[in-house]
Amino acid sequence: MRPETTKVLTCIFLFKVVFLTDRSYGAYLPIVVNTWPFVNATFSAWEALLSGVSAEDSLVIGCTTCEKLQCDGSVGFGSNPDESGETTLDAMIMDGATYAVGAVGDLRRVKNAIGVAQAVMHYTDHTLLAGESATKFAIEMGFKEESLATNNSQNMYASWRKNKCQPNFRQNVQPDPKANCGPYSPLPPPSFKGTWLNSFSKQYHYSRKPHKDIKRNNHDTIGMVIIDTSGHVWAGTSTNGANHKVPGRIGDSPVMGAGAYASNRGGGAAGTGDGDVMMRFLPSFRAVIEMERGLSPNEAAKVAMVPIIEAYPSFSGALVAVNLTGQHGAYCHGFQSFPYSVASPEHSTVQVVNVKCS
Repeated sequence: MRPETTKVLTCIFLFKVVFLTDRSYGAYLPIVVNTWPFVNATFSAWEALLSGVSAEDSLVIGCTTCEKLQCDGSVGFGSNPDESGETTLDAMIMDGATYAVGAVGDLRRVKNAIGVAQAVMHYTDHTLLAGESATKFAIEMGFKEESLATNNSQNMYASWRKNKCQPNFRQNVQPDPKANCGPYSPLPPPSFKGTWLNSFSKQYHYSRKPHKDIKRNNHDTIGMVIIDTSGHVWAGTSTNGANHKVPGRIGDSPVMGAGAYASNRGGGAAGTGDGDVMMRFLPSFRAVIEMERGLSPNEAAKVAMVPIIEAYPSFSGALVAVNLTGQHGAYCHGFQSFPYSVASPEHSTVQVVNVKCS
């Protein structure tokens, strides 16, 4: 049994599963909403918020809870190693009042990614730090340097190597990444010289193969939105990214407007799924703008997701949105369903809302 499951069973603040309808949830603030049924993260943030902790710090507490519990293996240390066998982390936090953002990508050897992202926002004029330099910054700010590897991540890496490095995110390289491990080198470009295809030759190398292996258990970022009683919106994310990714890869989670977005003018939104596709469309930003224009969270999430689905029909992902009155909704594609978690004064328990996907 996974630690997340065990904690749920022992959690005093129980949860229930409901199915999404079109009804209005009304003006219920404060509110905590996060992707997936990570109810312990929801509860931790909610409990902190009710005890007087700021929405900002409550969000960090909620996401940190998921990092510690290694929610579904896609958040925190000890899972989803890259091609070299190392687990790396991405995270961000955004203030809807000032649009300030702190984010880290490809963070190594520091477990509390959301905490480091908050430190970037507090202690620098920058928005995003990445790689070894992000780790150096984290250590300077007092975070502990330690291995993110576990027996689980080491076994995942060994199994991947044994399976000829499949699945694989490489393309247009040799040896064939569909059947071989690296090192890799670029394939020579195809020759279309002298043919009508010449003008299209460069497009050949920019195709994007579908990632059919993107599923909940290997791509379920926690994205969280908190709105306090004054209407102050905060949003944040934390993840260990795509399993067996190319070293150095940074997904959508730490990219503001892609992984999450917050605005006191519209609300907050957070995404999960195939980040390499989702970041090309900034769905969280689009959803918040649409809510500012008056669309409901359900409608805004759909408007933000439709262009992605049209361009990449086989992609898998989901988007959750919350407006300034505490209404929440979501839209998803490629999964059978998408559950997300909610805590608000409207309910006495953490609520898990299950959305059927297109």
